[in-house]
Amino acid sequence: MTEKSGNQWKTLDRDLDRIATLERGTQYVSRPMVGLGVSLAFIVVAGLGAALFFGFQPGSLIVIVAAGFGAYMALNIGANDVANNMGPAVGANALTMGGAILIAAICESAGALLAGGDVVSTISKGIVDPSSMADLRIFVWAMMAALISSALWVNLATWVGAPVSTTHSVVGGVMGAGIAAAGFSAVNWPSMGAIAASWVISPVLGGAVAAAFLAFIKANIIYVDDKIAAARRWVPVLIGIMAGAFATYLAVKGLKRIVAIDLPMALLIGLVTAVVTTLLSRPYIRRKSEGLENRNKSLKVLFGLPLVISAALLSFAHGANDVANAVGPLAAIVHAEQVGEFAGKVSIPTWVMVIGAFGISFGLVLFGPKLIRMVGSQITKLNPMRAYCVALSAAITVIVASWLGLPVSSTHIAVGGVFGVGFFREWHAERRYRQNAQRRGVERRLPPEERRRRKLVRRSHFMTIVAAWIITVPAAALLSGLIFTVLNLLTP
Repeated sequence: MTEKSGNQWKTLDRDLDRIATLERGTQYVSRPMVGLGVSLAFIVVAGLGAALFFGFQPGSLIVIVAAGFGAYMALNIGANDVANNMGPAVGANALTMGGAILIAAICESAGALLAGGDVVSTISKGIVDPSSMADLRIFVWAMMAALISSALWVNLATWVGAPVSTTHSVVGGVMGAGIAAAGFSAVNWPSMGAIAASWVISPVLGGAVAAAFLAFIKANIIYVDDKIAAARRWVPVLIGIMAGAFATYLAVKGLKRIVAIDLPMALLIGLVTAVVTTLLSRPYIRRKSEGLENRNKSLKVLFGLPLVISAALLSFAHGANDVANAVGPLAAIVHAEQVGEFAGKVSIPTWVMVIGAFGISFGLVLFGPKLIRMVGSQITKLNPMRAYCVALSAAITVIVASWLGLPVSSTHIAVGGVFGVGFFREWHAERRYRQNAQRRGVERRLPPEERRRRKLVRRSHFMTIVAAWIITVPAAALLSGLIFTVLNLLTP
C-alpha cells in the first residue's frame, strides 16, 4: 500500500467517525421527540376510543376531551409512580432497565385489568361533598380541572426528578376545584388533615421498617462468622415474610373485584402463605448457596430472584390499587354525562381502565428510566439486600396502615424506605467507627468535614423530594382552581 493511499484511508476513517458521532448525537436529540410523538398518538387513540365506546350523543365531546386528559394522566403515572416499585431492583443490579420496564409494564397492566377496583370514590375518598356542586356542568368542569391539574403537576415533578404521590395529586386537584366551585365549606377538612398527616406517617413508617429489616440482616447474616450458614437459616424466613406480606396486601387491596376479604382473613391467608413459602424456599436457597465463598458479595446472589419477584408483585399491586384513583375523575365525567347526575361512587367502565393500564405502560417505557434511576441509585447506593428491605417495607407498611386506618401513600412509603436504608447505613457506619476508635483509645468523633464526606444519602435529592411531597396537594389544588375558573368562564 502506498503512502498516499494510506492517508486516504485515514481520512476516510476520520470522516466515518464524524458521521457516526453525528448519527449518535442525532439519535440522542431525537429520542425525546419520539416519546412525545408516541404519547400524542396514544392520547388521540384514547379520544377516538372514547368516541367509539361512549357514542356520539350529548356530552360526547366532553367525554372525548376528558379521555385524552385521562390518557395524559396515565402516561405521567407510568413515568413517575412506577419507579418506586422497580427503582430498588434496578439500583441493586438485580434487573436491567429493559427487564424492569418489561416486567413493570406487564404487571401494572395485569393488576389494573384483572384486579383493579370496579368502584372508585371519584371525589377522592370524601374530600369534597358532591351535593355542594351547583349543577351537573359545574361538577363536570370540577372533575376535568382535577384531572388536568394532577396530570400537569405529576409531569412537572417527573421533569425535575421528584417521585410524588399521584393519589395526592388527584386529591389536591379535586380539593382545589371544589373550593373554586363551592367554597371552602365544600371540603371535608378532617379528611384533608388525615391526608396531610400521611405526608409524615408514610415515609417515616416506610423508612423505619426498612431500617429495622436491614439491621436484622446485618446482625444475623452479614456480621456473623459463617455467613452462608446464617443465610440458609434466615433468607427463607425473609422470603416467607415477603410472600406473606404480599398475599395479605393483595387479599386486602387487589382482589376486590373477585372476592371481598376482611383484614383478619387476609392476615390468616398471609400467615399460611408465609409458612408454606418459607418451607419451599429452603431447598432453593441451599442449592443456590452451594460453593459460595463466605463473604458479603456472595450473599447478594441469594436475594436476586426474590427481589425481582417482589418488584413484580409491587407493580401488580400498584396497578390494582392506584390506577382507579388516577382515572377516577374521568370515570366521574363519563358517569355524569351518561346518567345525567353525579355521585360520590361510580363504576369504572372497562375502556376507561384500559386507558389507565396502557397509558401507564406507555409512560413507563417512554419516560420511566429517569425516575427509576433516581430512586434506584441517585438517592443512596443499593444492593440486593438493601433493596429487598425496601420492598419488604413497602408491603408491610401498607398492611399496617390499612389495619390502623391511616391514609398512606405507596410512593412515600417506597421512597421513605430508600431514605431509611440510607440514613441507617450512615448511623451504623458512624457507630462502628466510634466503637473501633474507643477500643483503640483514640478520638471518637469524626471531624465535621469527614462526616459530610461520608454522607450516604444525597441531601440535594432528599430536599427536592421532600419539598415536592409537601407542596403536591396545595400546588395541584391551586392549579386546579385556576383551570376550573378558566373552564367556567369559557362556557356559557
